[in-house]
Parts: sequence; C-alpha cells; structure tokens
Amino acid sequence: MKSKLLESFGNIDIYIFDQLLKGRFDNCEKILDVGCGGGRNIFYFLKNGFDVFGVDVDAGAIESVKAMAQQQAPGIPSANFVLARVEDMPFQDAFFDLVICSAVLHFANDKENFEQMLRSVWRVLKPGGFFFARLASDIGIEALVKPLENGRYLLPDGSVRYLVSHNALMHYTEELGGELFEPIKTTVVDNLRAMTTWCMKKL
Repeated sequence: MKSKLLESFGNIDIYIFDQLLKGRFDNCEKILDVGCGGGRNIFYFLKNGFDVFGVDVDAGAIESVKAMAQQQAPGIPSANFVLARVEDMPFQDAFFDLVICSAVLHFANDKENFEQMLRSVWRVLKPGGFFFARLASDIGIEALVKPLENGRYLLPDGSVRYLVSHNALMHYTEELGGELFEPIKTTVVDNLRAMTTWCMKKL
C-alpha cells in the first residue's frame, strides 16, 4: 500500500519538503522547475493547484513530465513543459514566484557557463521570489577533490562536476541582489561528494 506521504508529495527532494513544512512557498503561484526530469519535485505543486512549468534538455523527460502533469493536474497546459537549455529559457523576465534548480548547475562546462545558467534562472524570477538550488560543492571535502580545468573537479566518487565554494555562493548572492532565506547547508556523503542547498530571495 502506497504511503500517504508518497501519495501527497511523491519523491520530492527532502530539502524542498523542509521548505514546504515551513510554509515558505505557500504564497507562490507560478513555479518553474529547471531541469525538471520526470517531475519529482513538482508533484506536490501540481496536485495542489499551483501554476507549474518545467524545462529540461532531455526530450524523454519532457514527455514524461507532461504525462505526469496530466494525471495530477489535468487542466494544466502541456505547453508549460518545454525542451530548452537553462541558458536559453523561453520565459519572460520576472515571471515566476519560485524557481527550483535541483542537481543542475554542477553540470556547467566552466565558470562562464555556470554564470550563464545562473543569470538565466535569476532573470525569470520575480522580485520577492524564491530561488531553491541543490548543487555539488567542495564544502567539507576541499582536500579530497582534484581540480581539472575550468572550475571542474574530479570527486572521490569518480564523477566530474563544476564545484562551487561557500565563498562563491556568498559572492553570487550579493552580486545578484539576493539574500539567503535559509542558511547554506551541505551534506557530505561518506567523503565521496558534497551536495549544498542554496536558498535565495530576490530583493
């Protein structure tokens, strides 16, 4: 028997679930999931009447999230889910109340690409809106990652990612004109990788 939590929230990222419990996103109306995949982080929002959008570079993912959206929110337009790169999202400026960007930014090719993606996400967020990101970092494993080139590192788990530092996140927060609505939190997984939660409000 499927658990009530799974029926209500799906396989949502636990750190987004934490924000829901705090009521942080209660007044958000338009929500964008950047790199939405099959839609695990928008399941709850679809079921509860939010105006949900998604982008992904994988055509199969877009078809999958469209099908899921029709099951959970039959009235939502399939055109809300778009095949697009993060750097080139087809949305107007200041359109969304909440942008979710989970496990996406660390696939940047280099610093320039990272900043292109970040600024594209920030562009479509309304003033007063919330930005939620989970991304790989070097926080807590600085001595264990091997620098390659262009800001990319070899992690102890064998993967290659573009990594940010705590100082870099604070720099971008200030540069973009944001403020943290949650302290930066990092989970170090058995000294193999570090995943950081970065939560900003657009001022």
